[in-house]
Amino acid sequence: MRQPRECGVAEVRSFIEYLATRRRLSASAQNQVIAALLFLYRDVLAQPLGALPAVVRPKATHRLPNVLEPPDVERVIAQLAGTPQLVVMLLYGAGLRLGEALALRIKDLDLDRRTVMVRSGKGAKDRRTMLPERLVPVLARRVQDMRSWHQREVSRGRGYLPLPDALARKLPGAVRDWRWAWVFPAARDAWDGASRRSVRYPVHATTVQRAIAAAAKRAGINKRVTAHTFRHSFATQLLRSGYDIRTVQELLGHVDVSTTMVYLHVLDGATGVRSPLDRLSWPQ
Repeated sequence: MRQPRECGVAEVRSFIEYLATRRRLSASAQNQVIAALLFLYRDVLAQPLGALPAVVRPKATHRLPNVLEPPDVERVIAQLAGTPQLVVMLLYGAGLRLGEALALRIKDLDLDRRTVMVRSGKGAKDRRTMLPERLVPVLARRVQDMRSWHQREVSRGRGYLPLPDALARKLPGAVRDWRWAWVFPAARDAWDGASRRSVRYPVHATTVQRAIAAAAKRAGINKRVTAHTFRHSFATQLLRSGYDIRTVQELLGHVDVSTTMVYLHVLDGATGVRSPLDRLSWPQ
């Protein structure tokens, strides 16, 4: 418990090794700690540490994704309602990440072509993915509802939207254009320090995450279910249905096909091996 200004590279290295060997911190969590310490010394204390010497780091774990069978997915969805239900249907039906689904704007939905444009996904890359057929009429109604609601907000002097990068300066009219409105807006406005006015953000991820956890519990699912579970299940079902892995890679937005290949390991019967226990003649 010493003042950070009195510590240096040796103390930081010792602390990181303590986290790795004694606290058993994961590789990703340890990287966050290192980044935070470098920021503290460089930008807050104005005492840059420079390059840290080699430290003991835990190996990154490689875990198989948790997936749900279609009947389980259906049970969870049946326990949801409103915005969380529609979000989960998009996660499972289009393979979106939760952040990608919540960041959708009305202009990103192409109901005629049955596609969804994901803007600035992981790696700051755009991609196009499928839109489930059964969601087209549901989203068509939602688009109309959101358009009417947004126009009422504008007529009341509200309806401002945060825009990415410098678009607010390049397209000043877009900050209140209904096409830029969120598909899943938050319940109320929030203050935006950059524009110095109240704007409407999308619904917070925690709202959906909590709804999913509660729905899975009510559905009696005996495994941990998160928003990402539905994306994993989407990929697994496509591979099980015979779609090639390159197609699945493109839909998921994976840069490396090896990331997509992990789903091959969760396919039932993928090895073609029959257990010797199944060859026994059970006593009647």
